[in-house]
Amino acid sequence: MGIIGIERLVYGVDDLETSARFFEDFGLEREKSASEAVTFLLPEGSRVVLLPLGHPSLPKKSLVSGPGVHEVVWGVDSAQTLEALAGGLTPDLAVSRGDDGIARFVPSFGIPMGLRVFAKTPVISAPDPLNAPGHVRRLNQHRKWRRRAHPKVIAHVVFALPDFDTAYRFMMHKLNFRLTDSQRGFGTYLRADGANNHHNFLLLNANAPLPDMDGTLKFHHANFGVEDIDEMMVGANHMVRRGWEPSHFGLGRHRIDSALFYYLPCPAGGEAEYGADSDCVDDGWVARDWDHPLFAYAHHVHNLPPFLREEPVWNFNYLTDEATAGGRS
Repeated sequence: MGIIGIERLVYGVDDLETSARFFEDFGLEREKSASEAVTFLLPEGSRVVLLPLGHPSLPKKSLVSGPGVHEVVWGVDSAQTLEALAGGLTPDLAVSRGDDGIARFVPSFGIPMGLRVFAKTPVISAPDPLNAPGHVRRLNQHRKWRRRAHPKVIAHVVFALPDFDTAYRFMMHKLNFRLTDSQRGFGTYLRADGANNHHNFLLLNANAPLPDMDGTLKFHHANFGVEDIDEMMVGANHMVRRGWEPSHFGLGRHRIDSALFYYLPCPAGGEAEYGADSDCVDDGWVARDWDHPLFAYAHHVHNLPPFLREEPVWNFNYLTDEATAGGRS
């Protein structure tokens, strides 16, 4: 075991009330509120914490610009794991301990992080069986119908970094993350060693030739896992009905991890993503190098963007040397 996922995401926001209303409409359960802090609790036990930008509880050495996630706290399986990981950091970094049980540090690339023992609550899902021509799995029974989406887990968090290779190597060498896939020159997908998500942390190249990349470190998006496509789209429709801006891509499926996605612009910073049906992997997975990185992004989307107008390129290479994969360009 080791790091088993994201224990909490701490946002610094411009407008606390609007940001809190967004996440409530998105389907998160408010745990507690104060004049300058709002906390949401997900069924797995992870949290989203909203603080105003400039709040004294936000990390002082953050290099993240603008609103968005300013601290990622990784959940670990035991106190022994926490001490081992923190001890491996202290030769190079200052590690502070708080009354909340979090061991905090700021790597050289500027994204504040923490480690906390995380007694994750098991989440039970029961997706409806699918019917297809010649393959009946649901006879004399209609699908279940939902009124709202209620995300169960925080699946992953994404940042754009000007030196994403440095961050990749730190996460691998200091926190035991595993490389899952590499979009050559665009991004590196990393899985926590105690999790089976395709990725828990995606590091994007802030200098990649994409419209939303400007060479600066910034929060990009967080993914919140729901049960299936029905829950995802019920959530998306509810958000639009509540007055929030819809996704510019619409519903899609990523090619690189097979996951369904629906991104929503988020007033707390970046985007909030409903996600479902992602690949699950373990240490038997062989990492891949996608040398046509844009076509690793999506197999299909509802609103096809200009950068995906060409026909998909299907080839990729297996990586046998994880230590050099992050530096490919």
